[in-house]
Amino acid sequence: METKSNEIGLVKNQVFSTAKIVALNTEGITHEESMIFPENKANCMNWILGHLIYIRNGLLNVLGEESVWDGEQFSCYNRGQIAWDRKDEFISFEDLKSYLQQSQDRLEAKLNIVEHFNPEHIQDISTLCLHEIYHSGQLGYLRRILGKPGAIK
Repeated sequence: METKSNEIGLVKNQVFSTAKIVALNTEGITHEESMIFPENKANCMNWILGHLIYIRNGLLNVLGEESVWDGEQFSCYNRGQIAWDRKDEFISFEDLKSYLQQSQDRLEAKLNIVEHFNPEHIQDISTLCLHEIYHSGQLGYLRRILGKPGAIK
């Protein structure tokens, strides 16, 4: 009989699915391409991926895990930042992908051993999963804007 809560299974599925979508949508994108701001207005892929990781650290923290990076050092990716104004602080796209994988490894390891979520954290966990879904979809549109074929078939 399954002893883990349904919420854990749901979150595991969301975290796994989002990581897969992000990986597909960022595959074959160069650092230079990741720095293109459509119409010099919309956020670039580099900022969106960095932002996704920045907020994903919050999910790790809610689950009792350490962040994959120092939030102050990478504050250019925080919510509310004007990406264009801080683009000189962005790191390489490949490094961002590596940080995403580190966060994925930590999340999957934690979700494989946790027995239940703190009820006070359920809403935060749900909102953080929604955040990932939202930005993973943006990466798909940016991929098309950069002239790449759609990654989700």
